[in-house]
Amino acid sequence: MSSSAPPPSGLRERVVVAARAVRPAGRAVPEPAPITAVEAFSRAADALNGLLSALADDQWETVALRGLDAYGLVAHLTGVEDDVRAALEGDPGVADIDHVAATRSQPARTPEGTRVAWRTAVDATLTHLAATDDLDQVVAVHRIRLPLRSLLVARAFELWAHENDIRAAIGMPRRDPDPSTLTLMTTLATRLLPFGVARLGNGQAPVDLHLVLTGDGGGTWDLPLGDRGAPAPALRDVPEVTIVAEAVDFCRLVANRLRPADLPTHLGGSVVHVPHILAGAAALALD
Repeated sequence: MSSSAPPPSGLRERVVVAARAVRPAGRAVPEPAPITAVEAFSRAADALNGLLSALADDQWETVALRGLDAYGLVAHLTGVEDDVRAALEGDPGVADIDHVAATRSQPARTPEGTRVAWRTAVDATLTHLAATDDLDQVVAVHRIRLPLRSLLVARAFELWAHENDIRAAIGMPRRDPDPSTLTLMTTLATRLLPFGVARLGNGQAPVDLHLVLTGDGGGTWDLPLGDRGAPAPALRDVPEVTIVAEAVDFCRLVANRLRPADLPTHLGGSVVHVPHILAGAAALALD
């Protein structure tokens, strides 16, 4: 018969200190190389441009989203790009335009003409950004107001989502963002999650979320969600819930390309709040 001796005094503390020295809490290892929001937007545009350049003529006519084929979807993105650039140039007229309905201009339906019109619009935005040194300026476009650096990550989000819309329509595998871009995407999505939950209304009861996103672009976040009221509820009265999900899957949810019920998760704590939280994440999508 064997017996186990108690661990040496202070062993747990030494293990935790050593582990944190190797892997700081809440950060992926290896940590992706940091990039700017401009670079993330540029990479997403290059990826979509590469896909469009490789499409066969008949693939442009495959419906990808909301009844739009690739022609219509790229025309939509061209309109969005023109509106974003107008906002950067100080045009207040694009602040209250609906993102979906107001940007469906339709150029000549030729693959190269449609792609070039969109790529030209993107390049004009990048030229404007090269002369901009204030990425913290607030930009108002399509009923949202965001700092420019956040808006550019949101634009990378949209280009990635629509690239995969086209890929899915023509039977190509989905493309995941590179780790550096994905890190910016998850950081923005988690920062905006409280606003997505608030967007649903319904006087959601307060809950403290411990969100763990795994894989490239992952990390951990502690987020207060719901209506805290005035005065705020006592800390002991606020339930806690843990959601663990893969980072790319969470971004697909935020882009409204994955239903909340279909997000693979590991849950803990007050799980009754999970459906509302995930619906709030999906509510962040522009289309």
